[in-house]
Amino acid sequence: MESYVTAAFQLPMLSQKEEHDLAVRWREKQDLEAARQLVLSHLRFVVRIARQYSGYGLPQPDLIQEGTVGLMKAVRRFDPEMGVRLASFAVHWIKAEIHEFILRNWRIVKIATTKAQRKLFFNLRSSKKRLGWFSEEEIQEVAQDLGVKPEEVRAMEARLNNYDMAFDPSESDDEDDHQAPVSYLPDLRMEPAAMVEAEDTERDEHERLYQALEELDDRSKEILRRRWLSEKKSTLHELADEYGVSAERIRQIEKAAMKKLQTRMAA
Repeated sequence: MESYVTAAFQLPMLSQKEEHDLAVRWREKQDLEAARQLVLSHLRFVVRIARQYSGYGLPQPDLIQEGTVGLMKAVRRFDPEMGVRLASFAVHWIKAEIHEFILRNWRIVKIATTKAQRKLFFNLRSSKKRLGWFSEEEIQEVAQDLGVKPEEVRAMEARLNNYDMAFDPSESDDEDDHQAPVSYLPDLRMEPAAMVEAEDTERDEHERLYQALEELDDRSKEILRRRWLSEKKSTLHELADEYGVSAERIRQIEKAAMKKLQTRMAA
């Protein structure tokens, strides 16, 4: 890891003209060597940004790897005629990939899904002035600063202060250990009422399916049987030759029959 970081900072930086020329070569000619030089010369920026997220308990090499993916996406979309340097343009893409990685891996259960929740997740920790829970005044200040509702601040703070609980029991012999969910969550798969309900549902679906099939005309019923219920399924062209119509006509009959079945089953 240290050797990679050292190598990244030893790679020469590009002048504005060199960067522009390489970006033009990549954009106009899809020159992979030009794209490679653009990526390598900006790896130091990825390392610097990844280090800002060291407090989330995730491996630094993984953060750098995800940031590099974001850098490559930025290079692919970079327009040298925009009048900005690649480093400024790439910051958004690098952070976006790192953010996605953190949200996928920080907890077993995804902690932030909406835009407001993502904003809170990455700003709430830095907004805390002390350990412990926010006071009501601090909640109002954070909500105002981040442009979200106070209840969203409270909900995210609760999520951040919770922890993942293993489903399997702990191997510790300490009797004071908190029981894992596997110890007290019931397994309802073999519960008699649930089994009877499942059997009744399956029987009802079969009966409705057979009733729906009986309502089809003989040709439609035979096409569905040959296309879906036989071990050796017939092709559209085989059925077309047999019925003396086009393969497209067989497809239309099949589609209409399936639609009738679906309507009947949903009733």
